[in-house]
Amino acid sequence: MNSVALITGAAGGLGQALARRLAAEGWQLVVVSRDAARLEAAFGNAHLQVVADCSTPAGVAQIFAEAAAAGLTPSALAHCVGNIRLGALHRTREQDFRDCLEANLISAFHTLAGFVGALAKAGQPGAAVLVSSAAARVGTPNHEAVAAAKAGVEGLVRGAAATYAGAGVRINAVAPGIMETPASARIIANDSAREAAARQYPLPGIGDPAELAGLMAWLLSPQAARVTGQVWSMDGGFASIRPLVK
Repeated sequence: MNSVALITGAAGGLGQALARRLAAEGWQLVVVSRDAARLEAAFGNAHLQVVADCSTPAGVAQIFAEAAAAGLTPSALAHCVGNIRLGALHRTREQDFRDCLEANLISAFHTLAGFVGALAKAGQPGAAVLVSSAAARVGTPNHEAVAAAKAGVEGLVRGAAATYAGAGVRINAVAPGIMETPASARIIANDSAREAAARQYPLPGIGDPAELAGLMAWLLSPQAARVTGQVWSMDGGFASIRPLVK
């Protein structure tokens, strides 16, 4: 298999952690962000860096055009684009809701479509992993917008996994709890907020993006060759078990 991985949202905390993991495993990388300065700050002159907006078909087409021009056809996709918009449903502004859908669901739809299309054109198999959230799996106060968007990501994963399994394309997702990334910095901005966030998980704590990157790397690897259409939780048990109340 062609060992080229495409990472979108690569300048974020999870994207950088995954890039380090895959590079250490010998993958060639295509790293994507809308912000050229953040890409350069994260990676220097390493990897093929593409500045594009993957929430639009034109932006996705640009990503694969630049990869092809460099002689690269990604056989793995890690879609790490997303944002966290919190707020009660009746207080969520229309634009905030649309921004949440665009960042989390629409970008996943267009990027995955471009990826499977490129694989079909090349006549090769591949693997993709998208990012959901624990909030899509269990009701969490003030998470209505992001929960709806990430639940859509999970539906997209299952549908696309069924469609493309015959072509040898595996599609999975991961569903983390809160992690130590710039995207969640405002949520755990002080000691009391951090303690409260950590305490809500049966296995208390704040997630490490390097741990999630390890799971994503495995899902993209040949070791996961029989795994598709699945959503893998890494949330300290948040979505499936109750903590012991003391």
